[in-house]
Amino acid sequence: MTNYITVDGGTTNTRLTLVSDGRCIDTVRYNVGARANADDSTLLKNAVKEGISTLLGRNNLTESDIKKVLASGMITSELGLCKLDHIVAPAGIKELHDTMHETVFPDISAIPFVFIRGVKLKANRLEAADMMRGEETELFGLYDTLNGVYILPGSHSKIIEVDENGKITGFKTELTGEMIAALSQNTVLKSTVDLSVEKYSEEYLLKGYRYSNEFGINEALFKVRVLSNLMGADKVQTYSFFMGVVLSAEINTVLKTNPKTVTVGGKKQIKEATVALLKATTDAEIISVPDSVVDCSSALGAVRIFEF
Repeated sequence: MTNYITVDGGTTNTRLTLVSDGRCIDTVRYNVGARANADDSTLLKNAVKEGISTLLGRNNLTESDIKKVLASGMITSELGLCKLDHIVAPAGIKELHDTMHETVFPDISAIPFVFIRGVKLKANRLEAADMMRGEETELFGLYDTLNGVYILPGSHSKIIEVDENGKITGFKTELTGEMIAALSQNTVLKSTVDLSVEKYSEEYLLKGYRYSNEFGINEALFKVRVLSNLMGADKVQTYSFFMGVVLSAEINTVLKTNPKTVTVGGKKQIKEATVALLKATTDAEIISVPDSVVDCSSALGAVRIFEF
């Protein structure tokens, strides 16, 4: 039996997962990420140390039972535990494997850490340059074989193009998740948009998307409030219109790739709205990744990259 502990390090959160023989066994999460490390360099280390200890204790394991700690994401940024440069696309699982970095943190654990680098698009033009840390690992944890366009919704949603050789050839980043949070919590829309809504109206989702395309996102966002206050829209309709507006630019970015197949992973709430909009706006095959696969994709991706 081969055991790993994976660390998926984000900007604001860190998740550690015990993986045994290719199966995700147990997970712990902390509301501590690279951003917190900027203020106190001990916070992230302590979270990772506690997470390893918790996973070992809950599963009756010792450090000697774990082959490696596999880490990816913002934990490899200048605010993380081990700053590493991105590798340059085109990049596939081989390039990620060949550029891994191994080190030890005696103040955290005796288990060796292996860090997986992020990927960047190197270009002189702003519109052609981009970077990711963590999404590359999540991507390679979705399926054994990759080809086509992949959307990974989240705080920083990624639209990733993968060629027939399974290499990342291009990608775009959208601040989708952070926009949803900021607009719904820190603007006049706070009393209008209810993010606890668990379903959506396809009619109003499309209305929001189309209104944003025709009149611009700024005007479209205020119409969310108008819908609620003057037009009698209920919570589901209002929420759906809002999501259609926020996702409009992301959907248009996908459409520009003229995709044959689009696979959508990431967080359920954004994933479902994205799938519905794509099915209404393109003839491409749209594949929704099951939540069970999404939940374990970063951990399994790290193992696949390491074992390549």
